[in-house]
Amino acid sequence: MRKPLPLLTAHPTGRSAMTCRYRCGDACFHEVPNTSTNEYAGDVIARALSRRSVLRAGAVLGVAAAAASAGIAGPGAGSAVAAPQGKGHHPHGGPHGKPAKGLRFEPVAPNTADTVTVPEGYGQNVVIRWGEPVLRGAPDFDPTRQSAKAQAGQFGYNNDFLTLLPLDSRHHGHSHGHGADQLLVANHEYTDEELMFAGYDPEQPTREQVEIAWAAHGLSVVAVAGERRTGALHAVPRHPLNRRVTATTEFQVTGPAAGSALLRTKADPSGRRVLGTLNNCSGGTTPWGTVLSGEENFNQYFANAERVTDPERAATLKRYGISGGASGRRWEEFDERFDLTAEPNEVHRFGWVVELDPYDPDSTPRKHTALGRFKHEAAQPRLSRDGHAVVYMGDDERFDYFYKFVSKNRMRRGKSAEDRRHNLSLLDEGTLYVAKLTGDSPADEIDGAGTLPEDGEFDGSGRWIPLAAGDRSFVPGMTAEEVYVFTRLAADKAGATKMDRPEDIEPSPRTGRVYVALTNNTDRGKDGKPGPDEANPRNANKHGQVLEFAERRNDPTSRTFSWRLFLVCGDPQDPGTYFGGFPKDQVSPISCPDNVTFDDYGNLWISTDGNKLGSHDGLHGVATAGPRRGEVRQFLTVPTGAETCGPLVQDRRVLVAVQHPGEVDGASVEKPASTWPDGPGHYVRPAVVAVWPEDGSHVGR
Repeated sequence: MRKPLPLLTAHPTGRSAMTCRYRCGDACFHEVPNTSTNEYAGDVIARALSRRSVLRAGAVLGVAAAAASAGIAGPGAGSAVAAPQGKGHHPHGGPHGKPAKGLRFEPVAPNTADTVTVPEGYGQNVVIRWGEPVLRGAPDFDPTRQSAKAQAGQFGYNNDFLTLLPLDSRHHGHSHGHGADQLLVANHEYTDEELMFAGYDPEQPTREQVEIAWAAHGLSVVAVAGERRTGALHAVPRHPLNRRVTATTEFQVTGPAAGSALLRTKADPSGRRVLGTLNNCSGGTTPWGTVLSGEENFNQYFANAERVTDPERAATLKRYGISGGASGRRWEEFDERFDLTAEPNEVHRFGWVVELDPYDPDSTPRKHTALGRFKHEAAQPRLSRDGHAVVYMGDDERFDYFYKFVSKNRMRRGKSAEDRRHNLSLLDEGTLYVAKLTGDSPADEIDGAGTLPEDGEFDGSGRWIPLAAGDRSFVPGMTAEEVYVFTRLAADKAGATKMDRPEDIEPSPRTGRVYVALTNNTDRGKDGKPGPDEANPRNANKHGQVLEFAERRNDPTSRTFSWRLFLVCGDPQDPGTYFGGFPKDQVSPISCPDNVTFDDYGNLWISTDGNKLGSHDGLHGVATAGPRRGEVRQFLTVPTGAETCGPLVQDRRVLVAVQHPGEVDGASVEKPASTWPDGPGHYVRPAVVAVWPEDGSHVGR
């Protein structure tokens, strides 16, 4: 018998109040925005029972068709959703031998060390920190002489999503002896002014502090160079392709709602030009070489909702979590567009998926209205077999939904300027859908404690409900423009399934299965709130789960899918947890899944946000196929107060964004809670970290 992996015994801590305040405007302390009465998955189970055998047959046929379509052999790998394994148990006490290829490292034990802890035999380096120069003319970071002009040319704050794109010989540059070979693109989700500015007064911020914060939001494009003998990665400052996008950068509004009266303001009567992007969380990399980024908790930046007197407008603001008087950062005191009474439509110009061309530093980034407006956690595209672009998206809110978009046109494979322009317009036309899930177990088998139903899995079927396509609305009582701008209300009317905070959603490049990180929902089952259903089976769900689904015939344009819960996270010793059927005494504990990605072997890598098992957040790898399916192995942990973001797993290195280190209640510049990354006497700074095998081999081999 293998020795169980250790679990910290401290009381659950979760996210700090400081993080809640600056990251999402205390969203979880406010009333749940979704008060709609649409059906829940649990409500339809009784009716589904009469069709239970039909649903099972359909799911099995869908899996078989996906396996044939994918043409992938091997245990569990050929099916779009792997077959159940003996009511959640491996035979004979579990598999023997080595972990799955790509996950062969000694798991990091849960810990609270104020550092990035990596497996034995792995090295690490900081690629770039907040405030380091990106653009030509930008100064080195000096915390005592910060300015908005300097920050606009420096790496932004609280890096989240990461991607690396190749550079060919036309783009190589040299700086400080390094030749750039890739482009790093990073999101900057939000700012924590108490850790940025000495003596910060949240009741009376200065204009300079506010403008620095505007410049620290957005995205950074930074050329990087890899070391030949290791997996270390180094930023190449002032490269010609380096770029900063901020809260004041001009964006083009595209798609069917562009120009709508709902998007027009005094500064932009056309409804087609927006200044800035806010609260950029995770994102995605397109097959045509651009980067997508999701605007998430934009609601917190807008003030004076309590002074809105029109009942319909007030209800719409409330549905998007916008309430109260002054905003937390007081930006409305320095720019009236953040005051809802002065500029009522400005708030409609945020909450979109944005697209950036990192190879063209002079291009105007876009906001895609065809993908709907909500709290976008991420947007990861894939192509159908005939070239349609499909984008999966989660709305990170308790009891909200997950969506997909299918483009009307097909991607062109050519490299001409005309092909490039065509591909940059792919996300402007198509159909927007929302997901509805149905479980296949009797209602009395979903007990709210995470007990597996008799069939050994939480599973069922699902369908994509169309909301709008072009100028056509499928939602009674709403125009197409209203569907795009008020997507949450449209999904309410369509009867979508209320989920436990859908965050990142990623399709496996090997199998076509799609994975949804459902972070947590401690309101599940409270008085007056939805109770458990088969896709969200636990009341007071503080640890979250990962859902896996397969679309019919492995076709991402399909309108139906089968699904099952791949992981039900938490303490492996808790009977209400589940790890893909893998023996629970052989897995690393995992809590609050957030961002996900894949390695070249098809393993799913999961970063966590708000770990409620007493350990720091971290990055975990888990096999999705074969005899070790469900084996979770922790690869790293991050410093005190930090969250693990933007994981990117390459052959020879792993990249993570260490976000909001030191963000602990009561912390400040004068009283830091962390000394990462530069030690005592220095400002705590969010940063990007590269991790690699010290012997020059491949990650997890």
